[in-house]
Amino acid sequence: MNLQQRINAFVKLGDFLSQFSNESIHIKNNVEHNSLFFDGFKHQIKLAEEHNGWFTKENILFAFEGWSNLLTENNLNIWLQPYHIESIQQKKVAIIMAGNIPLVGFHDFLSVLVTGHQVVVKQSSNDKYLLPFLAKYLEYVEPNFKGLITFTEEKLEHFDAVIATGSNNTARYFEYYFKGKPSIIRNNRNSVAVLFGTETPEDLKKLSDDIFRYYGLGCRNVSKLFVPRGYNFNTFFESVYHWHPIIDKAKYANNYDYNKAVYLMSEFDMLENGFLMIKEDESFSSPIATVFYEFYDSLGVLKGILDSKKDQIQCIVSNGFMENEIPFGKTQKPELWDYADNVNSIEFLLSI
Repeated sequence: MNLQQRINAFVKLGDFLSQFSNESIHIKNNVEHNSLFFDGFKHQIKLAEEHNGWFTKENILFAFEGWSNLLTENNLNIWLQPYHIESIQQKKVAIIMAGNIPLVGFHDFLSVLVTGHQVVVKQSSNDKYLLPFLAKYLEYVEPNFKGLITFTEEKLEHFDAVIATGSNNTARYFEYYFKGKPSIIRNNRNSVAVLFGTETPEDLKKLSDDIFRYYGLGCRNVSKLFVPRGYNFNTFFESVYHWHPIIDKAKYANNYDYNKAVYLMSEFDMLENGFLMIKEDESFSSPIATVFYEFYDSLGVLKGILDSKKDQIQCIVSNGFMENEIPFGKTQKPELWDYADNVNSIEFLLSI
């Protein structure tokens, strides 16, 4: 199987996923193997939603829509064009996936297979229904993938390299356990936004998507705001208000009520609008339904602070603050070449 065959298979997978979006779920006549997979995938969506209360149908379909937009021949060619992939020696790569948002480990899965390696996937119990079904679809559109994709719940053995994602604690365990293998080990990161105070309501409305999408559970979700001293949060609260139906979701509401009670009993100063609390705090990682903020006096000093803590930050959202910033509203719409933790997984996979 050559690179073009692998690309073609993922393009067909993107076509399959294009049938599932928040705008509609509808069958398309030109998508291969729909008679085998379309109704079954609708059932997998239902199972994923029932199994994990954070995986609402809206968030699952948002993830599908994102991947269907990325898995085009043009995008895949742009992504892979700089690399010499055809001459690699096939290895077996293990992936230990997180389960915080739907299909969060798909980029690693795609990277391993498109570079020509075998993959052994150990999924999170929180996200176990969607990817195996998509893998089976891949095997139907490109039978040469059969035998190259394995899912396991057992101890990982007999592999050549590993990509593992987990908390700060599990990352330390991974680093020890996999110290004899080529590896990418990822731990907790958070995303931040730098505001100037000149943002329009539309800018802040877009920022609210970076905050609330997936309930803020992703490493690309903004959990911390840096604002100029004296910043007035009124426009911010007005601009994010369209997300207020999020409080109708029981798991989110329970977290909101619990964290609000903790803050009130601890007599912490905070502002809230009935579905979001903002609290002054130096930490990057805020609880669900909370965004931390911190004042700055100098953008230059702030750049130095953020640079010194870059190993804790996934994305910096702003408009005109620094190179490689993410525009408002774009954190959950990364390109194929936007790598987690800024570690290029394609270069890694070509080096093992």
